[in-house]
Amino acid sequence: QVQLAESGGGLVQAGGSLTLSCVTSPFTLPYYSMGWFRQAPGKEREAVSCVNAIGGSTWYADSVKDRFTISRDNDKNTVYLKMNSLKPEDTAVYYCGAERSDCDYGVLYGMDYYGKGTLVTVSS
Repeated sequence: QVQLAESGGGLVQAGGSLTLSCVTSPFTLPYYSMGWFRQAPGKEREAVSCVNAIGGSTWYADSVKDRFTISRDNDKNTVYLKMNSLKPEDTAVYYCGAERSDCDYGVLYGMDYYGKGTLVTVSS
């Protein structure tokens, strides 16, 4: 069982920045691809970004490309999502996910595990 705990959400003005963190169970990151998803009020959960366990290649949704950056620190068991130039439409609960397969699979079909989420609110 993989445990995931997100933090770093909060209230920020449009144009501002936030960095989300996801702490995982030990020995998770070398074997799991890690992703960030979000769910806005009244909408379905959507994939935002993902980083593959093997090779470290990354994927971003078109809506966040060039604004968000995903990274991981295996020594700290932590995955990060650096969010710049935030927009009101980025307002959502952000979830960290872990997928035993790869990002292609996890982004399309969902991850094996999710955290409880952290709320990001962007004011206009």
